Amino acid sequence: MRQLKKKHRQRTPLELAEICARTALETKAEDLVILDVHASSSFTDYFVVMSGRSSRHVQGLAEAIEAELRSKRVTSTHSEGLKEGLWVLLDFGDIVAHIFYKDEREFYDLEGLWHDAPRVDLKELGLEEQEEE
Repeated sequence: MRQLKKKHRQRTPLELAEICARTALETKAEDLVILDVHASSSFTDYFVVMSGRSSRHVQGLAEAIEAELRSKRVTSTHSEGLKEGLWVLLDFGDIVAHIFYKDEREFYDLEGLWHDAPRVDLKELGLEEQEEE
């Protein structure tokens, strides 16, 4: 296992997904969904899926998430798409963040591909998207 800070060593994959989601929402991610794929996936436990308003916003979301998790000594094992900013994938092992530009998200329909995966209730985690003012 990666060397996590002592206070983060006992965090579950769901807690790490929550940290990822909270950071994304603070950075104005849209349509955020956490999919519990552990029963149907051998490579990760949770997908955190979100949209950005522009390619620059997508890149900013990815950078914010990486920085927040890196501060807890959770580093991505693989990432791709950051330069283009249309679909950024950040693989943290137990969680995988998918950050889409809106049109790309509709085209790839990740939630449709993983339709059997239960959605984590964001309200139960104390997370809700911020309303535009």
